[in-house]
Amino acid sequence: MITGFDYGTSNCAMGVARGTQQDVSLLPLEPGKAFMPSTLYALDRDLICEQVGLNIDAAAQQQAFIQQRSGALARAARVRREQGFHADEQSLYLGQQAFAQYLSEPSEGYFVKSPKSFLGASGLPPAAIHFFEDIVTAMMQGIKRRAEAALGDTISHTVIGRPVNFQGLNSEQSNKQALDILTIAAQRAGFKSVEFLFEPIAAGLNFEQSLTTDKTVLVVDVGGGTTDCAMVRMGPSHKNKDQRQQDFMGHSGERVGGNDLDIQLAGKHLMPLFGMNSTLKSGINVPTKAFWDAVCTNDAGAQANFNHKTTGFHLEQLMRDCVQPELIRRFIALRRDKQNYHLVRSAEQCKIALSERLDVQLDLHYIESQLACNIDRGQFAEAIYRPLNKMTNLMGEAIKQAGCEPDLIYVTGGSAQSPVIRHAIEQQLGRIQVVDGDHFGSVAAGLTVWAQRIFG
Repeated sequence: MITGFDYGTSNCAMGVARGTQQDVSLLPLEPGKAFMPSTLYALDRDLICEQVGLNIDAAAQQQAFIQQRSGALARAARVRREQGFHADEQSLYLGQQAFAQYLSEPSEGYFVKSPKSFLGASGLPPAAIHFFEDIVTAMMQGIKRRAEAALGDTISHTVIGRPVNFQGLNSEQSNKQALDILTIAAQRAGFKSVEFLFEPIAAGLNFEQSLTTDKTVLVVDVGGGTTDCAMVRMGPSHKNKDQRQQDFMGHSGERVGGNDLDIQLAGKHLMPLFGMNSTLKSGINVPTKAFWDAVCTNDAGAQANFNHKTTGFHLEQLMRDCVQPELIRRFIALRRDKQNYHLVRSAEQCKIALSERLDVQLDLHYIESQLACNIDRGQFAEAIYRPLNKMTNLMGEAIKQAGCEPDLIYVTGGSAQSPVIRHAIEQQLGRIQVVDGDHFGSVAAGLTVWAQRIFG
């Protein structure tokens, strides 16, 4: 079978076409749901490598992996012996199950959210790249098994979505590293043929199926990790072409997305509950780096800094030197219990709620009994001003490349549902009609359309 695979920063989805390219459906990856959160939880990080090796079907490929990962596999065997994990005991969880495991015991195991955010990061040693390969492979193996169970058939060919740029720096080098990891992971997951397509173009291909006249469309895809824009000629006289390069008039993209909005909201309105913006006894402000490191959950370097022992020493000293030591004590407890991911998830839930409501009372009882924070839509808009400005600038860049204005703007991506983001888009290009797409399924559907075109 042939599929389109949206390996997203926030969610993953996989689509198939039944009969015609227009008859696209998304496969259930969670009970009753087509979208699986991009999360992984393992009882121990070395057990991720072990599970990857066990689930590689091709014997020669599996043997090569075992030889390459001999050190990590030896550590996994030692972990099983020392921790008393049985061979048949589940050690790896994905999606909602991963969230449930982390939320029940945040200080235990290994939890990662949005691993796509780390792809293409610069300066990584080979061991770190291998580890990211294993995380992505473990997720792809699990997603493929779920999709095949729902489909009742084996999936052999896929088109995977990719952002215009995975990272903001050294884009050519980082894009190659990220695509290499995704390709290796897909092959180890059992895909025989793998191709890639820009995510905004995929979203546009899905929208194109509904057009009855030709249009020049600015596709704006506000994803979890990146925002990507593409200027595309589309419509009845374009959609059946085998070659579409001439229709793609301009594209832009940057590593700024929904996760960055969550981080900004958490940093500016939740971290003050943990001592950020408070003062030292000397009268100067408390240094903010550790607070931002805590909530920058999409930055491997920030997380390494936050979890390093020197940060622990620094916070102990802050507690002695600050005017409100109880706030720093709360921050130390959050760090000890590894609840920073939970805190950013609360910010994400607040962002989602503010799409429907003007203010939200955010319950943080998991940190401390009766701890809460009230945030309104205006505070959210103020908190995300900088990343939102980057997003709107990307639209202008794509239009400038194309050398003409679009007939309409097609907006997709989960975060694009926010009225704050919609207002910013309309302010930037208010003279042009804005059309909302399927905010979660358009990329997977468009990837499926393209997969049928090139593999069918």
